[in-house]
Amino acid sequence: MSASGDGGAVGQAVQLGTSRPPLPLVDLPEPEEVFKVPRIGVKEAITVVIGPSLIALGLSIGSGEWLLGPLAVAQYGFVGIGWVILLSALLQTFYNVEITRYIMATGEVPVLGWARVPPGWWLWVPLALLMVYFANIWGGWAAGAGEGLYVLLTGSLVDQPSERTTARWLAVLLMVIVFLLVLFGRKIARTLELVNWVVVGFVLITLLIVNLLVVPFSTWGTALIGLLTPALPPSGVDATLLGGLAGYTALASGLNWYNMNYYRDHGYGMGSRVGFIAALVGGKQEEVLASGVTFPDTPENERRWKRWFRLLLLDQWVVFFGGALIGMYLTTLLVYHLANLPGIEKPTRASMPTFAADVLGREYGTLLYYWALIVGFFILFSTQLGVFESLVRNMSDGLYGLSPAFRRAIAGDPRRFYYPFMIVLLIVISFLIFQALPTELILISANMANLGALVFPFLLMYLNRRLPRPARLRWWSYLLLVGNTIFFGFFFVNFLWTQLTGGPLVKF
Repeated sequence: MSASGDGGAVGQAVQLGTSRPPLPLVDLPEPEEVFKVPRIGVKEAITVVIGPSLIALGLSIGSGEWLLGPLAVAQYGFVGIGWVILLSALLQTFYNVEITRYIMATGEVPVLGWARVPPGWWLWVPLALLMVYFANIWGGWAAGAGEGLYVLLTGSLVDQPSERTTARWLAVLLMVIVFLLVLFGRKIARTLELVNWVVVGFVLITLLIVNLLVVPFSTWGTALIGLLTPALPPSGVDATLLGGLAGYTALASGLNWYNMNYYRDHGYGMGSRVGFIAALVGGKQEEVLASGVTFPDTPENERRWKRWFRLLLLDQWVVFFGGALIGMYLTTLLVYHLANLPGIEKPTRASMPTFAADVLGREYGTLLYYWALIVGFFILFSTQLGVFESLVRNMSDGLYGLSPAFRRAIAGDPRRFYYPFMIVLLIVISFLIFQALPTELILISANMANLGALVFPFLLMYLNRRLPRPARLRWWSYLLLVGNTIFFGFFFVNFLWTQLTGGPLVKF
């Protein structure tokens, strides 16, 4: 794996895995070279380095934080539920770092990395896409955003079939808005980052303010202790709800990889050598390599790798993990307080999307009613934005990387497939969201995300142990990846058993 060279190609390549081209050896760039700044300080870290984690965080502070976490805590309390939340967030962040380790070291997105694992692309790429689509295509994220917008516009809860139909059409309109958003900018990924800066910032800041105004400080302590106290889940907890909470606390448990492609497009590590998908308006599509590149094992590249890895840890542990945990803490804290007010009924799966707004309006006035509707809409819309675009992106990246005939058909411009396919997917999801309640759809998606934890951590071990020496995973990474499989895999098996038999395999 070692080779010499101070910059540019060194005329050598290394084969990683099977059924994909060898990876040419090219030196890692300096972060300043990629981000076009003289040095990386605090300001530069905020303005140009941080980004991909915000897209994941915008998706994270959605189905889990606004719906499943508060629903579970309102019904069962913090003790036991809080420990599931904390373990899930910790394990998923470790998993994200390992996924991005591969992207930074090769410039390849995960769906193409899986193709390198024996027996090859013909098994792992279709299976990976099938699992991601099966988990997300039902559109619970879209239906929830549509209901939030309906209540915001009309002031009426979605109780009647006619109201639900109107809310679903609003969900379709919001998917059209996502399509329009990704038309503009230099990079599609950068457009998504900027949108999520606004959404996530607004949500977290205003959530903090409202909690300070209405929640007693004693409840803050109860919530924090519940979050940090090791405990089994509460007696009688709904196995499907618990599995959904575990799967969607931070992102999508075993399927987190489908939302990590943005590290390539942002330019992290070798991603800057591979290319990105440009927006149609305002972007210029440069060449996107069909296969990745990696770096020779030299002292200079080892030094650069350590710098890149520190930036990754900042993006994941400070922004993603910190934001996801704060978001879950603040939303569950608020809903727990509201659900325990005198005369207030506990939220249900059907009422959860607008529960906070309804109770705040009755107990604290119209201003907080509309605030909750706006926050709920923003949260669910950011989830819709992240899921919808990632579904399109992974299909586009997979076909582009694997098929020379596909690349010839689109003349090497991934946008020629990306945008038409987004329209097709919009039509399919528009049909599916009319079939069930949004919280029911999200529970299915979240539990299917746990299935990925039985597969992809092992594929990641295979890939990451074959990276250049400075980038290889350490012994403790194996333990944490196995921990992901055990933790999230348990919840999937419990969910599957419940669906097949009508009762959970393990009762608490």
